[in-house]
Amino acid sequence: MKAYPLVYKDQYSGEQKIEHGMDLRDYFAAKAMQAYVQTKEVNIAISDGQTNSKKICDAAYDWADAMLEARDK
Repeated sequence: MKAYPLVYKDQYSGEQKIEHGMDLRDYFAAKAMQAYVQTKEVNIAISDGQTNSKKICDAAYDWADAMLEARDK
C-alpha cells in the first residue's frame, strides 16, 4: 500500500497514469520517529549516549509494523 498515490491523465496521450507514492510503512515510520524523538526520555537517552539513530530508526519501524498490523484487523 502506498501513501499519497497520484492519479492523473497524461496530457499527450490522454491515458490515465498512476505515480505511486511512498510506502505506507515508511510514512508510518516517519510519523512515529517524529513523535518518538520529541519525547523527553528519548532526548535524555540521546544526550547520555544510551541510544543512537539506528536504535531510534528500528523503534520507528517497529511502531510502523504495529500500526500496519492493527490496520489489518
